Amino acid sequence: MIRVSTKMLYTQSVNYINSTLSKLTELNEQASSEKRINKPSDDPTGAATVLNLNTTLNSYDQYTENASTAQSWLSSSDSTLTEVSTLITSLKSLAEQGATGTMTAANRTQISYQARQIYQQLLALANTKYQSQSLYAGQDTDEDAFSQCLWMTTNSTSLASSNAFSITGGSDTTVLVKLVNSNISGDGVAMLSNCDVLYSLDGGTTYLDGSITTDPSGKITVNMPKSGTSLSFSHNSQVNISAASNSSYNDGTWMWIRPSAIYQGDDADSDATMVSAMGNGTSTISASARGAFSGNAIVRIDNTTTMNGQIDYSYSLDNGVTWVTGNSVDSDSTASNAVLDIGTGGLLTLASNGSNVLHAGTQFVIQPDTAGVDLQISSSESVQVNDVGKDIFGGLYQSPSAVLANGGSRLGVSSSNTSTVFSDSSLTYASNSSATTKNLFETVGNLVAFLETNNQTGVSQCLDSLKAAQTQITTALASVGGRENRVSTSQTILTNLTDSVTTQLSSVEDVDLTKLLTQLSQMETAYQAVLKSSSMVISHSLMDYL
Repeated sequence: MIRVSTKMLYTQSVNYINSTLSKLTELNEQASSEKRINKPSDDPTGAATVLNLNTTLNSYDQYTENASTAQSWLSSSDSTLTEVSTLITSLKSLAEQGATGTMTAANRTQISYQARQIYQQLLALANTKYQSQSLYAGQDTDEDAFSQCLWMTTNSTSLASSNAFSITGGSDTTVLVKLVNSNISGDGVAMLSNCDVLYSLDGGTTYLDGSITTDPSGKITVNMPKSGTSLSFSHNSQVNISAASNSSYNDGTWMWIRPSAIYQGDDADSDATMVSAMGNGTSTISASARGAFSGNAIVRIDNTTTMNGQIDYSYSLDNGVTWVTGNSVDSDSTASNAVLDIGTGGLLTLASNGSNVLHAGTQFVIQPDTAGVDLQISSSESVQVNDVGKDIFGGLYQSPSAVLANGGSRLGVSSSNTSTVFSDSSLTYASNSSATTKNLFETVGNLVAFLETNNQTGVSQCLDSLKAAQTQITTALASVGGRENRVSTSQTILTNLTDSVTTQLSSVEDVDLTKLLTQLSQMETAYQAVLKSSSMVISHSLMDYL
């Protein structure tokens, strides 16, 4: 016999009520969320599966977003290059007209107005940006890919190849320069410093007198006051001259100062990684980098005193905003062939060049020769969404070493620190030349110059180069289109994978609503029954029987 006390009766009744209410609350929560698993205790194994599936879905969402961004970048590039190709077709039509023998100087001048405007349009297209980021400047996306400048074409191979020149000032029309000598009536040769200068701002219709000066360093400057420009050569040299009355571009020395564009973005011409040093004693320690660098890196020597057996260093991968500290490598004070691990697969090797000392506080800036902006579109696949503008449009280019030699500025445009992209012969003009170039900006610059100076032969030569430049643009367009198709395929795959994982997640996490509603109805009935029975039992006590 077990004695059932009133307290036990009350306690059991409350437990029954709470137990039933707890199950009812749990079913209510499932009905509200439509999820079978709302906390790990609902199904520990299932909760782990749900966590893994949600992580997978989040990564797919990020890849999908990246693919959408990549598609937008590439679509912008696609439409830009298509428009460039259309403009080149227009330029070819203009060049065909200008190369026709029946065209007069006035006709070519009229055509040149259109050609110069198309040049400006091409420059604007080459500087196209998507969401304020340049499509064709490599990783230097904050800046325009190209800037307009003046460049020179000449019929003198000696001036073009052996005498570095620079141009200052600006002009809205081609400046035509002719070297003559008042003491020579016919063709001949003379030193550059002894020449007289004639220049024209109206395509050779009228000429103005210029002058040549020589500074103490030997630099020769051709002064053309009313043109707003001057042309300097690094040294004196012998040139062909002709009579002042000679108007043949095949005789004497002629120069066309005309428009071009200089590329000011990143390049990916080699696997070289440039290292520059800052701080005390940097000239006595040489450094080289190798391995994988996704972007610029800065390495800082943290030793507070002269190194004695160990180099302490930090490195930054975000231009000095944050630093990874606490790194060290064994080395003596001369840092003899010390190898510093940058932590991203990149290595910095220091060489003492003898007994030189590595000073505390020295910083080394590592600049990898990279240009691509890549977006991850799957766990194992990325796609480049931008391009190197000079490899498409040509123009002029200053290598990073030339920029450093110029004090870190690309403003100094001269043939000593600037090269013509594709290494072609666009600097020279000759009546018997059949050379072509795929350099678009140089070709269009020359076309404008030859149209403005009524040079039928020069215009004809530009026509072949325009065809080569259009082929270059078409090749770039095919590359962009291929990447677009690749991204589109990845988007389809991501959609299918997302649907598959979502279905799998639903089978693990989602509740069976039909079954749930039945259970909910049953539990509500049970709860009502417990409340009814408990109220009947609890309402009685021993006092009722006294």
